[in-house]
Amino acid sequence: MGEVRIERGRQLLSRVLAGVAADENPLTHAEDLPERPPRFTEWPGWTPAEVVAAFGSRGVERPWAHQIEAAEHVWNSRNVVLSTGTASGKSLAYQLPVLSSFAGDRRCTALYLAPTKALGADQLRSVCDLDLPDVRAASYDGDTPMQERDWVRAHARWVFTNPDMIHRGILPSHARWSQFFRRLRYIVVDEAHAYRGVFGSHVALLLRRLRRVAAHYGSDPIFIAASATVSDPAISATRLTGVECVPVTEDGSPRGARTVALWEPPLMDEIRGENGAPVRRSAGAETARILTDLVVEGARTLAFVRSRRGAELTALSARHALSQVDSTLAGRVAAYRAGFLPEERRALEKSLASGELLGVASTNALELGVDIAGLDAVVVAGYPGTLSSFWQQAGRAGRAGDGSLVVFVARDDPLDTYLVHNPSAMLHRPIEATVLDPLNPYVLAPHLACAASELPLTEKDLPPFGGDTAREVLQNLVAERVLRKRPAGWYWTSRDRPHGQVDIRGSGGEQIMVVEADTGRMLGTVDPGSACTSVHPGAVYLHQGTSYVVDDLDLETGLALVHPEDPEWTTQPREVVDISVLKTLTKQDFGGVSVCLGDVAVTSQVVAYLRRLPTGEVLDQVPLDLPERTLETRAVWYTIAEDLLRGAGIERARTAGSLHAAEHAAIGLLPLLATCDRWDIGGVSTAMHPDTGEATVFVHDGHPGGAGFADRGFHSLSAWLTATRTAIASCECQSGCPSCVQSPKCGNGNEPLDKAGAIRVLDIVLKAIT
Repeated sequence: MGEVRIERGRQLLSRVLAGVAADENPLTHAEDLPERPPRFTEWPGWTPAEVVAAFGSRGVERPWAHQIEAAEHVWNSRNVVLSTGTASGKSLAYQLPVLSSFAGDRRCTALYLAPTKALGADQLRSVCDLDLPDVRAASYDGDTPMQERDWVRAHARWVFTNPDMIHRGILPSHARWSQFFRRLRYIVVDEAHAYRGVFGSHVALLLRRLRRVAAHYGSDPIFIAASATVSDPAISATRLTGVECVPVTEDGSPRGARTVALWEPPLMDEIRGENGAPVRRSAGAETARILTDLVVEGARTLAFVRSRRGAELTALSARHALSQVDSTLAGRVAAYRAGFLPEERRALEKSLASGELLGVASTNALELGVDIAGLDAVVVAGYPGTLSSFWQQAGRAGRAGDGSLVVFVARDDPLDTYLVHNPSAMLHRPIEATVLDPLNPYVLAPHLACAASELPLTEKDLPPFGGDTAREVLQNLVAERVLRKRPAGWYWTSRDRPHGQVDIRGSGGEQIMVVEADTGRMLGTVDPGSACTSVHPGAVYLHQGTSYVVDDLDLETGLALVHPEDPEWTTQPREVVDISVLKTLTKQDFGGVSVCLGDVAVTSQVVAYLRRLPTGEVLDQVPLDLPERTLETRAVWYTIAEDLLRGAGIERARTAGSLHAAEHAAIGLLPLLATCDRWDIGGVSTAMHPDTGEATVFVHDGHPGGAGFADRGFHSLSAWLTATRTAIASCECQSGCPSCVQSPKCGNGNEPLDKAGAIRVLDIVLKAIT
């Protein structure tokens, strides 16, 4: 039976390969993943009959084993993290103990936390659909009308919200929530894997503040974290919540058979990119073609595309191609992205689930928690940043009793290239760990200020915030007159709350407002650290699928003025970067090679931008006059003695290009081991660095104080650089291209680059450290 089910996936793969020329077969690997039968169990004895009946009315006659394992931990007052795959019913695992407690204690309350308002609304709807008495579930977010907020504070028992509202709306006015906090028994942290990097560090500290306020009112809530599959879920959840969490990882839900195909678009002979490098056909164009073939085949298909505009263009391209085949099919393809109205979103979800829509091109808006599964095929255009996200997206495919197809289409990028040529790294490697650093002083300082304004901080409050690290940060806040130290603790003395100055989704500081010049309408904000690269004059800025061009950037007033325009090109900034070592925290010597982790200062200046066509062709380079920016952050670096370079055949004239190419590729491959994007990190390489006295390659975090990415690279250096070498060596280009050593954000225009020399550099380091 399993072979029959797998056959459906293979048939769909044959269909999308049918139109490919024999000399440009893009398929690098295909593998069949068998189905997994369900593991059922019985409802716990403590579950009230009305709760069992409510789930039964929604089609859940018997729960899966992992759902009850997690619920039992919660019922026995243990903090838990449930880390299982897409569509594995994680919601029931926390709904069951919460609703059972509500039935037995008419006073207790619960808090649900989601990274997006859309997910919170979906989960609220799920609870309300159970139609149990006296649950009084309600949302409390930026969309909640002011007249409803008083009712939620006074009467709601289960509040559905997000980190932003906890930070800005609940904790600053916790006295008005005193009754809710006194009765608070559960805190649900949904999609916990989404809290990573700087955002994750902010949320980790936010949850510590939340626990502290709850304790002030006499409650000690149990944490229930729901996550996609991640490495070391107990460690990740404990670091996020600040409390020890018991992991539940054995997935008892059924999974259909799947065929997973790895797809590398072919090189285009007629197009040359920067410095004459070969360019591949874009992942978006390939995805549109695959989506078209699958819709013709009648397969319900979801294509995940990296950007909002990309989703719109993929759907548009597929509709155009389908109109040439069958005009009735063109109307059965649509785009789905953030920014749609709730009713538009629900209509699209319903149409896809019913089969009225056959194809949808989506951003990751359909990755987090929205209940769409059991499709015939999923196409993933470009690596989504983590294996966890890839399997979340792939998990949407798999109809009950039938096989399905998952196609991963590689972008012209070192990591994507590595993955399609190393299938085990994509299909059999353990999910990466979630990286966050709540002890980052740049993140910790504003949260300690917020905590002190909520309730005066005392010595006994400090351990969850890092103990000695928190004490040192508090001393700095006192010296800066942000806080006042008294015998009883640290106090906030201003009338104004500090919460509005903390951007928990960014890197802190005053945000740059992006404003449409003609209408005065504010489109959005960007953090000051990335303003020069994302909204410099001439930059193409995308907002909810609409394209704008930046007319002016005023950093002093925090304003970027734009006008609507949809040019045929995209823009890429060019930066000049320098780096200095502030403090070496750890150093390992390997006889001519040293590896270090430490604090650095990165000075950068955007000096120009490229205008690039969708094909990859560069139109021109436009100079800019923008100020320098200095970022103090964390970096990992290695040095190589000159005699080792010469002994490996790298002459003095080739040293800079060899190091530069190795640096680019390493930046591209770090997301393989740390949950980051290549745009979250940066690098510098030099044939002779003044602080080390040797040839040096740095890779640094792109956020003040660091986000944990460089630390992860330091501790996984051998695996990281081995993958980097493999990616370079396996690329079919002759002298370097975007798939191996070229970088889209290189400040030097990808010059000099020495592909062969980069392999020798990595050989030197790997031989020394392994």
